[in-house]
Amino acid sequence: MRAAGTPVARLPRRLRRGDAVVLVAPSGPVDPGRLARGTRVLTELGLEVRTPPHLLDRQGYLAGPDATRAADLQDAWCDPGVAAVICARGGYGATRLLDLLDWDAMGEAEPKILLGSSDITALHRAFARRLGISTLFGPMPASATMADEPGPEPVTLTHLKSTLFEDATPGPVTGTASIGAEGRVAGPVTGGNLTLLAALAGTPYAMSAQGRIVLLEDVDEEPYRIDRMLTQLLQAGCLDGALGFVLGSWVDCGDPLPVLAERLAPLGVPVIAGLPVGHGSPQFGVWLETDGVIDTKSCSLTGMFRYPDRAP
Repeated sequence: MRAAGTPVARLPRRLRRGDAVVLVAPSGPVDPGRLARGTRVLTELGLEVRTPPHLLDRQGYLAGPDATRAADLQDAWCDPGVAAVICARGGYGATRLLDLLDWDAMGEAEPKILLGSSDITALHRAFARRLGISTLFGPMPASATMADEPGPEPVTLTHLKSTLFEDATPGPVTGTASIGAEGRVAGPVTGGNLTLLAALAGTPYAMSAQGRIVLLEDVDEEPYRIDRMLTQLLQAGCLDGALGFVLGSWVDCGDPLPVLAERLAPLGVPVIAGLPVGHGSPQFGVWLETDGVIDTKSCSLTGMFRYPDRAP
């Protein structure tokens, strides 16, 4: 049952064949070859893929100037003919856009899908905070899992279709271990990449775990750094009131499970680990700010995406 007082996010319509989607690059520069292959994957799903003129811009470690990246994102979001805004890749730079976006104008647009992961966690948090929108944390078209040869990782693509399209229902995402309290809890899922969540602590876009299930994942971080970021979130109060935790992939992070258990298990809530969400392969999608269910017996997270025109 949803915790009392937990706000309900607005839900976008899921996709249909023929829908127009726009690829944007809010963070790092995009590899043209991967972009072409990822675009082809989306086109083969029956989508009309549009690309802004500055998608392949590069400015050091960014995909062009902040103002250009912000304008591409805002234009795509405010276009009534677009059903989804899909981030081409992560990297770094999304946090730099948060103060450049016209949130009033974006709030007047109809809800649509925002898809991305990793550095895009900053946008997920901002869209939740400023727009009250449910967004999709999942694989991006110019990432290795979707765009490297010989083609998209099959399980990843199958799950992406089930999360994106309205005529499909995604199955549970199953992990490998339970390291917290036993049981079953339900509530809105929040979170994303641990590094970004720690970086947003103390800002207007900081995560609040109150009454929510928290997703955490990361890449290329040593266990002591994971410890430091978890400690920061704990001390900042960002994890207060969490109903449970879902731990995704920790690629090239050594063995972070002991520190994750040490810092999270004392909170006395269910914690499931080893879910294919984040930077690994396969890479599943998770809807944020809408309901999910943790079950430690099956070590699974089940999304409960609700259609806005149907009773819950």
